[in-house]
Amino acid sequence: MKCPFCKCDSDRVIDSRASDDGYVIRRRRQCLACNKRFTTLERVTELDLRVVKKDGSREPFNPDKIRSGLERACWKRPIPTDVVERAGQEILQEIFLVEGSEIESSLIGEIVLSKLFRLDHVAFIRFASVYRQYRDVNDFVRELQPILQRLDGKSPTSRTGKTRH
Repeated sequence: MKCPFCKCDSDRVIDSRASDDGYVIRRRRQCLACNKRFTTLERVTELDLRVVKKDGSREPFNPDKIRSGLERACWKRPIPTDVVERAGQEILQEIFLVEGSEIESSLIGEIVLSKLFRLDHVAFIRFASVYRQYRDVNDFVRELQPILQRLDGKSPTSRTGKTRH
């Protein structure tokens, strides 16, 4: 491993820890040339999974697309970063459980939507608006109907926060 400071490739591992439910090893290293410390992450090489797009084309699965989609959907929402990261890991685990070397992009989208629905309804709508390509306000209203009905059924208050009589 090359030191990010002096580019020397001689270092020693000071500490190793598992993270992300054991899928990543975090190593704290010290360069033997300049004595500066740095951290490296080791991950299992991703499987050779291909995504089948709506138009039938295929592309390599890119987990960063899942992470960035979650981050955009959860942007400025009251969701701790570690919760979003854990949701991303759970989504990736579910995707890798699918048998075969190909997965439909629609299945990936539905897995993400399912997780976001349980995590945050606004994040769900944000992701759904891009994923499902809403054309107008009526598409939003149709998507919101089940959410609003569930929320009304769970609480004695309406969406405005005032008690119902």
